[in-house]
Amino acid sequence: MELTSPEARRRYDAVVAVAKDTVVALDFDGTLSPIVVDPAEAHIHDEAADVLVDLAEVVRAIAVVTGRPARQALALGGLDEVGDRMSGSGRELYLFGQYGNERWSSTNRRVISPRPPHGLSSFLRELPGILRRAGTPEAYVEEKGLAVAVHTRRLADPEAAFERLLPMLRDAASRNDLMIEPGRLVAEVRAPGMHKGIAVHTLVEELGATGFVFGGDDRGDLEAFAAVAELRAAGLATLLVCAEDPGAEGPEELLELADIVVPGPDGVLALLRQLHADAR
Repeated sequence: MELTSPEARRRYDAVVAVAKDTVVALDFDGTLSPIVVDPAEAHIHDEAADVLVDLAEVVRAIAVVTGRPARQALALGGLDEVGDRMSGSGRELYLFGQYGNERWSSTNRRVISPRPPHGLSSFLRELPGILRRAGTPEAYVEEKGLAVAVHTRRLADPEAAFERLLPMLRDAASRNDLMIEPGRLVAEVRAPGMHKGIAVHTLVEELGATGFVFGGDDRGDLEAFAAVAELRAAGLATLLVCAEDPGAEGPEELLELADIVVPGPDGVLALLRQLHADAR
């Protein structure tokens, strides 16, 4: 792991000291699962389940906080089984899907979800025309129920296509009272008012945590990073981890805030193994 400063070393040690009251929260794509061309094939890292179950023995709780629909993350991550295995140590697995709009836990196995946002259906009707005007009719559209993600990763020149498409998507989102979350060759359109930072504060308040670790890889994790910084200012032991894609430069905003930078899911799991060993 790459510690970004001497202060980062002290922050890591502080989290280890309060591990039993620490929540470890992780993004899914790019953090627990490698980034792939087809989002439907983004399965959790082969070793992630074992690492998470082991880590649960020494921390307060583990959470997955993702932009994916909760049911999709459950299936791709095998999180039902992971939660079952954690129950042996009396620990709970939490899942916040669609940036916190959906909730699931290994104790309450029901996904709690609100209605789709007003304006999303209108946006979807506009979308085919937007894609044609941007010259990206083959962009992959992922309907998530509460949001829509448009991916250019499959296109011949994905970066140029994304640059043409993003302003048009932003305008359409604004017209329909929606917000847009740009990421790595993907833009997600959803309702305003919920983000990963709220999920972070919810976990701390509900679990009474005195330590918090968050690991993410993209701009959709910025609100979570900001929330962890607020917790740090309030006196909690915290650690921010950026999972940088080995094949691409990570988002500058996350890199500037991170205490530790690791190479993708492999690096995340190596860090979690180290945290488990140091906290035992």
